[in-house]
Amino acid sequence: MLFDAAIACRTFAANEPPIEFKGRTPRSPGEKLLDALRDLASGKAEIRAHVEKAWASITFAGTKHTIDLVFEGAEAVEAGECFIAFLPTHEFAIPGQLVADAAVTEVEHRAAPPFMAVRCEILLLEEG
Repeated sequence: MLFDAAIACRTFAANEPPIEFKGRTPRSPGEKLLDALRDLASGKAEIRAHVEKAWASITFAGTKHTIDLVFEGAEAVEAGECFIAFLPTHEFAIPGQLVADAAVTEVEHRAAPPFMAVRCEILLLEEG
């Protein structure tokens, strides 16, 4: 058994400090970007693919992200249309990163049943 059930189910008094879990892997900027995209899509998108590639110029370094999202159902497609409209000007808040470019590069749209597939490309640059 990986852990003792009695310990896992223990309740804590209100005056006890919260437990800190050590050894947890911090979330990468790419994972934080995906969270931000889900939020921008009002939680109505499913991320089907994410490709992250290192990117650098003479003065900047970062990563280029290609993300495929799917919106299924009328409400989701409406959220997808808003996603497309707002992505290029959205102010992302990813610590240590700057979104240098965000663009929708491909869209597939069907009316019945309501469906939209969106591919976007985002360039994240390391700050500092």
